[in-house]
Amino acid sequence: MACEDRIESLRMKHQALEQELKREALRPYPDDSVLVRIKKQKLRLKDEMIRLARA
Repeated sequence: MACEDRIESLRMKHQALEQELKREALRPYPDDSVLVRIKKQKLRLKDEMIRLARA
């Protein structure tokens, strides 16, 4: 059960990052370095969710 809880926690963080990414992208002059940082964080979370789901 702890694994499922961890995956759900990661999913929520992933969604929060998605919202942050959308807000940054909608700014008049989005910061490319911020966009890249958020995308990398999202990818790490997704990879972790996949790894946990397989375990």
